Amino acid sequence: MRREIFTEEHEAFRDTVRSFIAKEITPHHEQWEKDGVVSRDVWLAAGRQGLLGIDVDERYGGGGNADFRYYMILDEELAKAGAHGPGFAVHNDINGSYLIRLSDEEQKRRWLPGYCSGEIITAIAMTEPAAGSDLQGIKTTAVRDGDDYVLNGSKTFISNGILADLVIVVAKTDPSAGAKGVSLLVVERGMAGFERGRNLDKVGLHAQDTAELFFDEVRVPKANLLGEEGMGFIYLMQNLARERLSIGAAALAGAEASFERTLEYCKTREAFGRPIGRFQHNRFTLAEMKTELTVARAFTDTCVLADADGELTAEEAAMLKYWNTELLKTVVDRCVQLYGGYGYMTEYPIAKAYQDARIHTIFGGTTEIMKEIIGRSLGV
Repeated sequence: MRREIFTEEHEAFRDTVRSFIAKEITPHHEQWEKDGVVSRDVWLAAGRQGLLGIDVDERYGGGGNADFRYYMILDEELAKAGAHGPGFAVHNDINGSYLIRLSDEEQKRRWLPGYCSGEIITAIAMTEPAAGSDLQGIKTTAVRDGDDYVLNGSKTFISNGILADLVIVVAKTDPSAGAKGVSLLVVERGMAGFERGRNLDKVGLHAQDTAELFFDEVRVPKANLLGEEGMGFIYLMQNLARERLSIGAAALAGAEASFERTLEYCKTREAFGRPIGRFQHNRFTLAEMKTELTVARAFTDTCVLADADGELTAEEAAMLKYWNTELLKTVVDRCVQLYGGYGYMTEYPIAKAYQDARIHTIFGGTTEIMKEIIGRSLGV
């Protein structure tokens, strides 16, 4: 079905993104998979191309365009290409919202130009070894001492964790106040006591650096407090809908790409004297996937328009994230089955997609948390 949510400007931007991926990412991604991290050069190239900080004011080197559809196009094309290494979505879709909305003028001047150029790579540190979806259960603390906060604790599963120059850290500044005692502090590369652990060995997303972070008596200046003290949990809740929209949109694009590749395979791969797509069971499987993807696309694009109008609710974002990530998982699994033994060979993109898909129902809030959000909105 024709998508009605994009203008000619959007489609021109999509062409730019595709060209960028073909030139700057695809030729290097296999090596990045082996290295477990991308080159910083691709971040600088993205900055030169105007793919970072699209919604940042032009005064700080950004694009001055708050239309989230541009980020969505970037996310979609990266997903279609299987280019999960560059953590642009974390930087643009998630961290940018905090930096733009919560930074004061001095912080904007200090951080945003490098954020837009790719010289400053960002991460956000929420998850801890004993606190995943339960953000109120974090143990990391930041105690005020004069003009500094003294930060202690650890974080894990942090995307962009190895490369990050600037990390938004979720910490308790008042452990006795529960959710009202959580604040956001910006930790910068080189601060004494800030250490990175290992680059984690994951099932998929091998080119995406994902790290453990450790904070031992890190003195973070009060000038690096993001927003107001004690408002961190509220800020997180306000931003999670956009994060989940981003994850859901990318998941659907990845599912669509896997389906299209598999459909072509089913038209050319022969068994028992005919293409495997002509067997009724396989044809029905393809028909089911096409229908599910088409329905998901309609809902996704509706949510994108709602977000553009400032009307996307937390419940709708949860539905989108839950549905699209679970759909990605099942579509890719069925596609592997249609490929047969070749689907298990990592030289085929569908095998890589199978590895990369699994995390989507976990990060950004698990499927179970999404269902809980939806259920509570129903009054049950």
